[in-house]
Amino acid sequence: MSVTIADIKATLARINLPDGQSLIAHDMVRALTVEEGAVRFVIEAPTADVARAMAPIRDAAEKLVSEMAGVTAVSVALTAHGPAPKPAAPSLKIGGHPKPQDGPTKPSGVKRIIAIGSGKGGVGKSTLSTNLAVALAKQGRKVGLLDADIYGPSIPRMMGVNKRPASPDGKTIIPLHAHGVTLMSIGFMMEEGKATIWRGPMLMGALQQMLGQVEWGELDVLLVDLPPGTGDVQLTLCTKSELTGAIVVSTPQDVALIDARKALDMFNTLKTPVLGLVENMSMFVCPDCGSQHQIFGQGGVSAEAAKLGVPLLGTLPIDLETRLAGDSGTPIAAGDSAMAQAYAQIAEGMIKGGMA
Repeated sequence: MSVTIADIKATLARINLPDGQSLIAHDMVRALTVEEGAVRFVIEAPTADVARAMAPIRDAAEKLVSEMAGVTAVSVALTAHGPAPKPAAPSLKIGGHPKPQDGPTKPSGVKRIIAIGSGKGGVGKSTLSTNLAVALAKQGRKVGLLDADIYGPSIPRMMGVNKRPASPDGKTIIPLHAHGVTLMSIGFMMEEGKATIWRGPMLMGALQQMLGQVEWGELDVLLVDLPPGTGDVQLTLCTKSELTGAIVVSTPQDVALIDARKALDMFNTLKTPVLGLVENMSMFVCPDCGSQHQIFGQGGVSAEAAKLGVPLLGTLPIDLETRLAGDSGTPIAAGDSAMAQAYAQIAEGMIKGGMA
């Protein structure tokens, strides 16, 4: 007497789950076949956890079917509808006291580290950093961008990235990528809108982590967007990492130049070469008539560069599209506008000068 699929289902309907309903009622039996007395089927649980608890049910189903007349062999597989839950990733803690170092270090695979700073906030360091990184990447360079402004990170918004970096072991940090640039920022690790209320040692520890624990890979240059001032972050970067040099950005305004000179003096004191100056907000070009207006003065940064004997890498006007592009997460340098060409010229000058 041959056994049929209907016979098998009738037998399996006698096996109840803890809620009192049978395997058949729960529609858990899949791929049921009968071939010359050999019976094969799958019991599909809704989740991996439920599947693990149903091992006795599978054994009971296999035993009951094997006892049926006409059955010569039984094969029952137990599976789950969804994927097994992934183990939780180890917790990654950012900040804390810095680890002791024998001397200045540089991430493996990174050829050059260039800091972009100024003694004053609001002069366009982050705008320059993001657009210069993108411009260098467009010219074939492998570029990393580290947002070292712990209290006011803006790279996530300007580069259009809001994900959290992965950490496979709770120590190594896998950086993010956008517009051809490898990225890391404390802003990726913190809830948006939450203030970072840390003392100096926490800042130094976080910077050390973002330099040493991030898998930067092979980079021609790592740009570091510094916070305003001449404090803990600048001191840590200049003394604990093998800096190639620094670029100082300022507006032509006398008040901005006063603070820029302090940044220049800091780099000189810390034996960090100043590779060049960039004058930002050098002028405003009227979109209606095309006339130029030197809102913050004229030529101050150029004169300072000549006085110090360092290159003036470029002058950049106040530009509405640059601001809109930064707010939208696509740096102006990613396009082909006149401002994109201005950043491309600065990047080209850096490459020719051996800075990138």
